[in-house]
Amino acid sequence: MKGQRVVVLGGAGFLGSHLCERLLEDGAARVVSVDNYITGVESNVAHLVGRAGFEALRQDITEGLSVEGPVDYVFNMASPASPIDYANLPLETMRVGSVGTENGLKLAEAKGAVFLMASTSEIYGDPLVHPQREEYWGNVNSIGPRACYDEAKRYAEALTMVYARSRGVKTRIVRIFNTYGPRMRLNDGRVVPAFVGQALRGEDFTVFGDGTQTRSFCYVRDLVDGLVRLALSDETEPVNIGNPREMTMLQFAEAVRAAAGGGGRILHKPLPKDDPKQRQPDITRARQRLGWEPRVSLEEGLRETISWFRKVAAPKTGS
Repeated sequence: MKGQRVVVLGGAGFLGSHLCERLLEDGAARVVSVDNYITGVESNVAHLVGRAGFEALRQDITEGLSVEGPVDYVFNMASPASPIDYANLPLETMRVGSVGTENGLKLAEAKGAVFLMASTSEIYGDPLVHPQREEYWGNVNSIGPRACYDEAKRYAEALTMVYARSRGVKTRIVRIFNTYGPRMRLNDGRVVPAFVGQALRGEDFTVFGDGTQTRSFCYVRDLVDGLVRLALSDETEPVNIGNPREMTMLQFAEAVRAAAGGGGRILHKPLPKDDPKQRQPDITRARQRLGWEPRVSLEEGLRETISWFRKVAAPKTGS
């Protein structure tokens, strides 16, 4: 990415901010973070403001998108991404996946830039194939409570391919599996900050269902490396980026307990509707075509994540 000019839509989000940081470290000549801060957080990029080549623009990409000057890459990381966020912002989630994505594609077309669409493992729904390969079309409830996010991403993938085929835009599609690390919001509803917060406060762990449903957790540094590798490649088909180490929610709770040195009992609550029973990426395509695979162990990643939460997000006690 040395010398490249890059626009990151959703640049103040959890993933977007880490991507901006990585691009600058790689020597990008210009990195423009575009965010309306509906779920992004200004403090995520505050340490980059004033750094040579970095710009932070406040724009709602569903209302239009304007970036002056040449652009080589557009990374579309813009969308509410946690169950709490897209439950509270269903229309905004669908609009950013549709109108926002098209505005990003139009920008890439006008600038002659590569467009990378950040899709999600949620396009596989509650999968009937395990592990999930890119050839699998998914098992998604199009009218369920998660549909605003799932279908927005599926539409965004379709739209990206239409622009590639009919308009000649150079596109990449990444399907991101569960990712964690510093700068996650403690109250965003995802399992990593939920368990970490409960462990740090000495509370019981809240597990939905019987806890046998599985997830695979990728540390953010590995994920961002996959994004950069994909953008720089000639790969036009979707690529799964995630950690194939699969574990149950009960096993993950115990991993967080061990890393944090705290946490109480396991409390079970009803499983939300359409919650996937299994989630594990087949990363054969990423290994073969990008030379990518995760490097950071769960234990190392949790240590770094918990250390960040202790310093920044853990509630303070005492008077």
